[in-house]
Amino acid sequence: MTNTNKINPHFKTEVANTLQWVIPTADSSTLDTTLSAWNNFKNLLAETQAAGQLFNKTVVSTYSLVTTRVSSFLGGVLAPNGDIHLVPAASPVGQKISLTGVVSTYSLVYSVSLMSAGGVLDPNGNIHFIPYSASVGQKIDINGVVSTYSLVYTTAGAYRGGVLDPNGNIYFVPCFTSVGQMVSPTGVVSTYSLVYTTFNAYNGGVLAPNGDIHFVPYLASVGQKISASGVVSTYSLVYTNSGGSYFGGVLSPNGDIHFVPFEASVGQKISASGVVSTYSLVYTNSTGAYYSGVLAPNGDIHFVPYNAIVGQKISASGVVSTYSLAYTVSHAHAGGVLTPNGDIHLIPYSATVGQKITTYSGMNLNMVALHPFFNKL
Repeated sequence: MTNTNKINPHFKTEVANTLQWVIPTADSSTLDTTLSAWNNFKNLLAETQAAGQLFNKTVVSTYSLVTTRVSSFLGGVLAPNGDIHLVPAASPVGQKISLTGVVSTYSLVYSVSLMSAGGVLDPNGNIHFIPYSASVGQKIDINGVVSTYSLVYTTAGAYRGGVLDPNGNIYFVPCFTSVGQMVSPTGVVSTYSLVYTTFNAYNGGVLAPNGDIHFVPYLASVGQKISASGVVSTYSLVYTNSGGSYFGGVLSPNGDIHFVPFEASVGQKISASGVVSTYSLVYTNSTGAYYSGVLAPNGDIHFVPYNAIVGQKISASGVVSTYSLAYTVSHAHAGGVLTPNGDIHLIPYSATVGQKITTYSGMNLNMVALHPFFNKL
């Protein structure tokens, strides 16, 4: 099975003889060698992990932001030029961080309270903000031009997070909505039916090695996924929490999807073969510990602190540990982004300063940080 669908061709000149942004276009119930994209991506992760462990040193630090407010940004997206765009929630202006660390703001075309939650880089280099309570879509093209487009379905709190599928479609993750919504690579917006809906069901999603998109359960009592061919189905979870289980997820180097614990008292993951299991955490917080996570170059998954007073991570071998943060505050961060130089930026939600984790990986991580398998929220 060969897929000629090229995702983000802008980076081909930087990645000669490596993965050309090809991801699987057909659903598969078992992993096999036809999923060349995942295998190639695993090789990239293995290289970065080896380098990351060689330079196994992390430093947590803070830096100044240009604009801050309560509930300001919710998630971030790495642009093709290396800028991190913070996804505006309650912020009336956009804010970005350059590859050299310069923080600046820019004008938005549309703003409303809690308008967006998470974002996705599409095959053309556009960054789409995922509409939470927005009544229109908003995107930033590869040249930095901000524009809006019509949505088919809107409601308060509709979607939280999005995922790029193997065919280049962006699927919005359903939160307070009864219908799914997606944007095609050519910009066509359409809706699709969900199998399961409930109040505040899912928050964030992850692309699995076989091309399935898994929604991350918040108040949902079952898991829900979309195959690469567009089939929506549900599956059983081992653990659910009526107060809010997980916020966002991260794909690990071995193909496991880790749900990030919000008010959950245990971790939960889905193996590459679809087996759901739980594991013990070192730190939990019943008022919302972490909000999404980021894979570091050495294979560690870092949970992004929301109300947590310590950082928490899972090593590539599955060891859970905590570490000190430079800055903590209530509702501090929501989502994080890995940059090509190995820094992990925690996205400020109500934080008044920026916070980052410097990994000193010693590698250019463009191919990892911009890859569709590398999910943010």
